[in-house]
Amino acid sequence: MKKLMGCAALLVAFSASTAMAEGWGTIKGKIVVDGDAPSTTPLVEEGANVKDANVCAVKDIPDDSLVVGKDGGLGNCFIYLYSRRGAPDIHPDLQKPAEATVKLDNEQCRFVPHAGIVRADQKINCINSDACGHNVHTFPLKNNAHNLLISANDEKGVELEFNQGELLPMQVKCDIHPWMTSYWMVVEHPYAVVSSEDGTFTIEKLPAGEHTFRIWHERVGYVERSLDVEVEDGKTIDLGVIEVEAKDLEG
Repeated sequence: MKKLMGCAALLVAFSASTAMAEGWGTIKGKIVVDGDAPSTTPLVEEGANVKDANVCAVKDIPDDSLVVGKDGGLGNCFIYLYSRRGAPDIHPDLQKPAEATVKLDNEQCRFVPHAGIVRADQKINCINSDACGHNVHTFPLKNNAHNLLISANDEKGVELEFNQGELLPMQVKCDIHPWMTSYWMVVEHPYAVVSSEDGTFTIEKLPAGEHTFRIWHERVGYVERSLDVEVEDGKTIDLGVIEVEAKDLEG
């Protein structure tokens, strides 16, 4: 009887944790460059004399540190819920990530994607589509760092794990090809996204109530360090246009 009561108590506690929030809402917005965005040049030009040129210099490698849409939208910004005390309530649909792993590829001597989100209950599967070796070297603040070799044409790859959320996105580098850089944000909840190429973003199924969000970009650092938003049940809160001064994006 005691065991049954214990199980019942656990079920009640679990139900309470998944339905604690008094409703769920959505936020959206767009991050744009205020002024003329700085111009960029390829990190590696076609035909350049670099290591593994037969793979890395078959065409220009763009500078993914600055992705700006035609109307000035700024891509690759991280927008994430920042919880000062404890974890936020999580919508029942989002208790577990849709996929157990997310992928990080090495593709023509370039990390793909350049900016990504991974939950602490997910893994990053690092694969290599290139015909040359790469390494994946992570620079977290709170988790253990990784520095692993990925063999050429390795479709299985290696998996990286992170036990806790980070305060800001961590840099990922390939020491073999020093222009290769990526950024990943490790979170302990599902409320984090990367802005699309046109600067837009949406975070759904947030618990109703007041929350603080942070917006971060690799060239700027914090675009917004403490953006307070009141999320309302059943509503989509449009944060409108969030501007980043063009001068702050200079490489």
